[in-house]
Amino acid sequence: MRNQTDAICTDKKRLVSFPGLQAQIVEPSNFRKVARPLLCSPTKGGLAVFTDKIEAKDFDKMDPEYRDLLGRVLTIQSDCEIGGPHLYVEKMLPAAPTKVDQLIVARTAAEEIDHFRKIARVAGDIGVDVSFVLSTPNKDRYVNAFRGLITTWEDFAVFGFLIDRVGRYQLEEFYNCSYLPLERVLPDIVTEELGHIEYGANKTAEILAKGDETKEKVQKALDFWYVTALDMFGHAESKRSERFRHWGLKRRTNAQAREDYIREVNPLIAQLGLEVPDPLKGRKYL
Repeated sequence: MRNQTDAICTDKKRLVSFPGLQAQIVEPSNFRKVARPLLCSPTKGGLAVFTDKIEAKDFDKMDPEYRDLLGRVLTIQSDCEIGGPHLYVEKMLPAAPTKVDQLIVARTAAEEIDHFRKIARVAGDIGVDVSFVLSTPNKDRYVNAFRGLITTWEDFAVFGFLIDRVGRYQLEEFYNCSYLPLERVLPDIVTEELGHIEYGANKTAEILAKGDETKEKVQKALDFWYVTALDMFGHAESKRSERFRHWGLKRRTNAQAREDYIREVNPLIAQLGLEVPDPLKGRKYL
């Protein structure tokens, strides 16, 4: 392990085009070099944070807790990436309302599978085999959002709008993280996730434009996926979350990330003319 410069993502605009859809999104691949100290430094609240930068060759030398946490987060991330296609491809691909939508569903699934491939490679380089998640039944996924099956376009659109946005938040936790191979795969993954979010938001608005009956269906989907999204951040007082932060594998507490998400998404929901659901109703992880 040695003192290095690392990359912090700053924003850079790139135009991503789906057939029939253009979305102006942020590409997290414009890097600013910043010198970082070795070992640990105190943060607000007295938490000591590990600030060294680790390569795969250093992994076996690391504290067992670090190795366990990194293996865990890579396994769960792999499961989430592959869980999406298993959730919606079966029903949504053949039922797409247009050929453009069908192409976008296929492309979205292909990108999520590629995200799995990239994360699985990072995991494999430290001896963590995540291939089992390829055949894991939906009901046994790590994260509740990926248990079940999406069968309506209202659900598919809102899933992209809300759940893919949570996915972006989870990936952003790894910006400037202590494990460099993980940080390196982020730019392309996050850029594609932003495209999925944009499509979900646009499709939700398109469905809403059809009238009152469809608005009720979208609101019902929103009520379900909103609380599901908030639960994806985990328990507010999670001790494991603090250990992830200590080892420089995450930046925010679960509660901080969830609060940031709520501040972002609630105004977007209101702009669509929908009612923001009760953030506590039906929640499993507070």
